[in-house]
Amino acid sequence: MAQSAKPTKLSLSSIITPKPLLKFHQIRFLPTKSRALCFRTLSSLSSPPPASDQNTTNPQNLTLISLLRSIPDWADRNQERGMRRNRSLYNHENWVHHRSSLRHVRHLLSSLSSRVILSLVPPVLVFTSVAVIIAGYNTAVELELLPEFFPVLRSSSLPYQLTAPALALLLVFRTEASYSRFEEGRKAWTKVIAGANDFARQVIAGVEGSGDELIKNLLLRYIMAFPVALKCHVMYGSDIGRDLQHLLELDDLEVVLSSKHRPCCIIQFISQSLQLLKLEESKKNILESKISCFYEGIGVCEQLMGTPIPLSYTRLTSRFLVLWHLTLPIILWDDCHWIVVPATFISAASLFCIEEVGVLIEEPFPMLALDELCNLVQNNIKEAIATEKAVRARLNAKRKKHSCEHLPNGHPANSV
Repeated sequence: MAQSAKPTKLSLSSIITPKPLLKFHQIRFLPTKSRALCFRTLSSLSSPPPASDQNTTNPQNLTLISLLRSIPDWADRNQERGMRRNRSLYNHENWVHHRSSLRHVRHLLSSLSSRVILSLVPPVLVFTSVAVIIAGYNTAVELELLPEFFPVLRSSSLPYQLTAPALALLLVFRTEASYSRFEEGRKAWTKVIAGANDFARQVIAGVEGSGDELIKNLLLRYIMAFPVALKCHVMYGSDIGRDLQHLLELDDLEVVLSSKHRPCCIIQFISQSLQLLKLEESKKNILESKISCFYEGIGVCEQLMGTPIPLSYTRLTSRFLVLWHLTLPIILWDDCHWIVVPATFISAASLFCIEEVGVLIEEPFPMLALDELCNLVQNNIKEAIATEKAVRARLNAKRKKHSCEHLPNGHPANSV
């Protein structure tokens, strides 16, 4: 009996127990992909949320964000459009118009078209709105329209009196540092333009002979092309292909466009052209020394483009201005009441305008008349090429006439 009962227990355990274990292991060690698929199928079978709930929240958020971003985007577009506007060199008529006694009226009437003022619309609007909110809140508290535990937002003006000189120094130093960068960029371009004119003059006067005429003309074209390439190198949104298509031949233009550094590629064309000229070694060395001013101009321009005024100083000035005008209505409430609104508007428009001018002239090249400077170089060189033969023929005629009027002994012919 014992022997018969033993096998029955073994048979029962072998039949019953393995099945639940087998099912348990299949469920526990289910791969992650299959579980993800099961979840997706179950979620797809469940009823989706009503479409009205999804369409009512997201479009409203997008509309609110687009409204809040519309004014800054509009101001930025006007500012960038003004940055890309071509500047012009002043002549005598422009200087007379510039120092006219009616300039103040003219500047006031053109305020709404000034890109500096239009770029200040977002911050000035924000701080003026904050002043309106604070003035409305204080008025409601004083009229007992709010519970008694709401305080009136007021403070002493002593902190502002102590920090006003610091803010003035920040704005002055910021603007002065930006103007020094503008002056450095202007001087660099003055050297580039003067160097190109002098280089072309020496090429026109020093290269003679029919065998070098082709290389001479190409060299002069490369000299005229260098300021244009440098201008496109430092100006955002410039089309170098359009600006150089009337100066360089098609194959030369393709080489310049395929290079990573277009001004240096133009310098390589200049250097190789000098090597092909049939000149004395001393004359070649003099002409090659003129290329140094081009490299110097590239170095100064790239330094100004790559290294702005220390960002910590710019951020400090911006934060100081923001905190100053956010708390200005609280400081002026006891003395001005609702006049804090126009006072905040005038203060924000004035101080942020000074800071904005410093930011704009920090990048000097959009402020310079680079297009007209490049055109001036091209016109000067073309005029020198056109008058070269006429001037030389005139001088030779004068020398021949002078030699004919005098005898070999040095006395005039009519005195004999």
